[in-house]
Amino acid sequence: MIETSALITDPTWTFFLVLVIILLAPMLLRRLRIPPIIGLMLAGVLIGPSGLNVVERDRSFEIFGQVGIYYIMFLAALELDMGSVSHYGRRGLQFGLLTFLIPFALGFLAARQLLHFGPETSMLLACTLASHTLVAYPIVGRYGIGRHPSVVISVVATAIAIFLALLMVAITVGRLHDNADWHFWLFFALKCTLYGAFVVIVFPRLGRWFLRRYDDSVMQYIFILALVFLSASLAKLVGLEGLLGAFLAGLVVNRLIPRTSPLMNRIEFVGNALFIPYFLIGVGMIIDVHILFSDANTMWIVAVMVVTATLTKWLAAVAMTLTSRGDRDSCTLMFGLTNAHAAGALAIVMIGTDPAVNLMDNAVLNGTVMLILFSCIISSLATNRGARHLVLKGTQFEENRGSYHGRCLVTYSQEANVDSLTQLAMLIRNPYIPESLIGLTVSFDDEMGKKHHQNARRILEKAQEVATAADVQMVTMNRVSTNIASGILHTMTENDCGEIILSLGSQTDDTPQSSLGTIIDNILEGTRREVMVLRSIVPPGTLRRVIVAVPQKAEYEVGFYKWLEHVSRIGEQLDCHLEFHAHPDTQPYIQSYMRQKHGNLRSEFFEMSRWTQIETLSSRVSEDHMFIFIIARANSISYQSRFDNLPLLIHRYFSQTSVMLLYPDQWGEPAETLSIFQPNGRAVTRQGNWFRRLFHKKL
Repeated sequence: MIETSALITDPTWTFFLVLVIILLAPMLLRRLRIPPIIGLMLAGVLIGPSGLNVVERDRSFEIFGQVGIYYIMFLAALELDMGSVSHYGRRGLQFGLLTFLIPFALGFLAARQLLHFGPETSMLLACTLASHTLVAYPIVGRYGIGRHPSVVISVVATAIAIFLALLMVAITVGRLHDNADWHFWLFFALKCTLYGAFVVIVFPRLGRWFLRRYDDSVMQYIFILALVFLSASLAKLVGLEGLLGAFLAGLVVNRLIPRTSPLMNRIEFVGNALFIPYFLIGVGMIIDVHILFSDANTMWIVAVMVVTATLTKWLAAVAMTLTSRGDRDSCTLMFGLTNAHAAGALAIVMIGTDPAVNLMDNAVLNGTVMLILFSCIISSLATNRGARHLVLKGTQFEENRGSYHGRCLVTYSQEANVDSLTQLAMLIRNPYIPESLIGLTVSFDDEMGKKHHQNARRILEKAQEVATAADVQMVTMNRVSTNIASGILHTMTENDCGEIILSLGSQTDDTPQSSLGTIIDNILEGTRREVMVLRSIVPPGTLRRVIVAVPQKAEYEVGFYKWLEHVSRIGEQLDCHLEFHAHPDTQPYIQSYMRQKHGNLRSEFFEMSRWTQIETLSSRVSEDHMFIFIIARANSISYQSRFDNLPLLIHRYFSQTSVMLLYPDQWGEPAETLSIFQPNGRAVTRQGNWFRRLFHKKL
């Protein structure tokens, strides 16, 4: 590596240059259809000591680079759908073993037979080739397929491969120490067990407690980041790699941070804007292109390492695709995600070149650096190709529309309910509709009109801040009317709103109401669209379970699949358990829909033959649960007279629980058919359904 003085040494100019590269490199290379990751790494090569030697790789690149690789692992775990992990966990374990064992075995043979290394050195080199880093994961995030089965399987496999590789390194190096007897390994296993138990048990409880009590955006972000680095530091303390600690932290806080929440948006923004690009540029600065032309022995080591690593990772992806009956694009994506070698490979080689170990020389170090360059380029190209083809192949207009249409209208009356109402709306909205979220306040047209208008503007500004923080576009409006319900209904009609979210007013202990209030009652009478009435006790992101009570004959309502899709989106975004309590005749339709449309969700189904059984369910709910009542308006087919007593029932049995009253669409746009998913999974179309014709005639 060239040892001349760098052109720029001032930290301010160094940081400015890095920001310019982060800004311009993707812009310039996008025209050439080169992934931004490659552009950032090549820019690092260009400005680094082996290139133009513009800046030196100082401590800032080491610190930001460490943060960046931790961030990649943390985001990979954070964006995982835990339902998909449980669903594809076995396949992820299978691919993890394949993508470790095949490169490890063939890498060991190549090191012994082609490079003529000793057994210990060959073991370390095999671990280097068997490990990999999710350098190309940001490409997946850009295409929005972080929950695709191939991605989930690859991320799970990454954690397994890194763990096995580092474990083999620890065993190989540990054999060199005189005290590496069974006491040493027993103590190592005990430390790892205690560390894992501490993170899994303490972090979720601590995170749920903090996020419920502090809603300041900066405090929440710093708290989550502190958990990540605490987990990484503890992992290194017990003898593991910090990468595993960051990944484990992401897994345990996964369910506390909804995918569309402002906190998630901040985490992704900071990482993708600064830490991850800094890491990629720093990796490029390590690469010395002069190695390729230094001597024949180094070139031979580079060739063996690059070919063996690429070939074995490809064989593992092909083997996994054949056993799981996947397609070519899934194979390409899995190969791309598991082919890049960066932080893990560097960590292993640094251990091998340490004077206390002395199992690797500079030639292997140089070969590893070049392996990082070529593997990251191949990985980025393969991931980009596979992700793009999967998106193009899997996108259909009808699926994008979903089972519901129209904008989501959120009405605000009190500033205290703005956060919970807005977050819920962002969970259930249809993201494929432009300006799908509308925030509304209605002010009285009276002598206090000016004061009402100022209060409404303050409420809407807060709602806009919440939506903007989550990168969701919200249209806000304030109406002046002599009748609040009339103003809300007119807004729904004028903006073609498909559903409306209202706040359930609080009731005192002494005077529980027998109705939901005049405004809500008038809205229910004035519209047949879906109405959701919410009372939130805790922030939606901290919910662990959603319990849904479904009345008999709910499957005959026009809005059946619409509300089922909305509830599924809540469970999917919050990554929490869904628990359905339905009549035996209704339950098969729910199970069939969930199996076909949301098979990865953690859903449970219980029979509830009578609506009066809801009272017994109150013992199953707690503060971090939400109870959703699927009810119907009067004169509809699933209506029951017991619905009229629901406000008193909620006050008596669910006063300390988040509650939603969901009134489905009673009738939609005129249609000739109604499709119902039968228990066997097939959709049966009932032409001219008799109850719909009768119902429309009565209307």
